[in-house]
Amino acid sequence: MVKRSRNYKLVHYTEVEALEVKEAGASGTRVRWLISKDDGAPNFLMRLFEIEPGGRTPLHSHSWEHEIFILEGICKAFIGEDAHLIGPGYAVYIPPNMRHTFINAGENQLKILCLIPHKNRS
Repeated sequence: MVKRSRNYKLVHYTEVEALEVKEAGASGTRVRWLISKDDGAPNFLMRLFEIEPGGRTPLHSHSWEHEIFILEGICKAFIGEDAHLIGPGYAVYIPPNMRHTFINAGENQLKILCLIPHKNRS
């Protein structure tokens, strides 16, 4: 059930379409745009990435920050020059212009919540 009013949106994540991430370097990754400016959010976008075992987000950087929260699974996170093996409960701040990627290093699906400023959506 999607509940919308003039002031808010209430939706279960499974009701939001999971779209294949087609950016070069990505594999086995889908994104659900949970909250967007189309929902009236003036500042941030909320996305849920679902990454299959062995899948990855592209290694990239951009001019805006990310706030990441690992919900499920185990991933190898490459942030700048560092590599980390992290799992559920970890929060990650990635500043603008820092190269990063997340690779599913486990046997189950990896779920990552990601927030970015909406004015920079790409």
